[in-house]
Amino acid sequence: MRQNNPTAVLLLICVVLLSGCATTRPHEQSTDSTDPTDPIDPYENINRKFYTFTDVVDRKIVEPVAEWYMDYVPDRMQRSIGHFYDNLQYPNVILNDFLQGKVRQGFQDTLRFVVNSTIGGVGLFDMASPMGLAQHDEDFGQTLGVWGVDANTYVFVPLLGPSSNRDVPGIPVTVFTNVLFYVGIYAIGAPVTVPLSILGVVDKRARLSGPMRIRDEAALEPYLFVRDAYLQQRKHLIYDGNPPPAVYDDPAEDEAPGQ
Repeated sequence: MRQNNPTAVLLLICVVLLSGCATTRPHEQSTDSTDPTDPIDPYENINRKFYTFTDVVDRKIVEPVAEWYMDYVPDRMQRSIGHFYDNLQYPNVILNDFLQGKVRQGFQDTLRFVVNSTIGGVGLFDMASPMGLAQHDEDFGQTLGVWGVDANTYVFVPLLGPSSNRDVPGIPVTVFTNVLFYVGIYAIGAPVTVPLSILGVVDKRARLSGPMRIRDEAALEPYLFVRDAYLQQRKHLIYDGNPPPAVYDDPAEDEAPGQ
């Protein structure tokens, strides 16, 4: 089984990265996004090529499988599967809680992870939320934002989605804080982790079906829509959903909240 581990690790990296892609928010589109020389996107030509390639792969391969999943897998089972993968990634949230100085939230999220990993049936059931342990969304890109690092350059990573010069360093952090990554290396190996990884990609795409549909229906220029919505959403997350009004004026200005 050891000889299959490199394949499992590669696929695990893919699913973890795919799972890290942010959803788009249709009502946060920038009003000046039509400017072809937008300084936030100096690599627009290559970004557009990567976007087109990724969109083709999604429409031809991933989306049809996700639609079958939504049609034939019961809703309750889909929710449990979603809880399971959220729990696998939760150590990343805990790590970044502490890196951002959110000590109390870090201990609460640690307890949430322990509760859902045990009495929640390895994360299949969210037993922590009814206990008052809310789910949070933290990652290393947000941590860098809190530390004062600006998102000055938009980047579209092939197959993974929108990112920035500040969020790209969070990709390996997301990989190495995912429980499934270590399970694949040290425990059950490829025969189990490969199917789990594939299911994780399908589940993530199914959960993004709503935002993706809105993008297709509402956006005259999907590339700009995704870019501007992503940048605005990242600001929203860094400020924990309560940014100063001026923060949304210019996607290139991204100062961290005061500590």
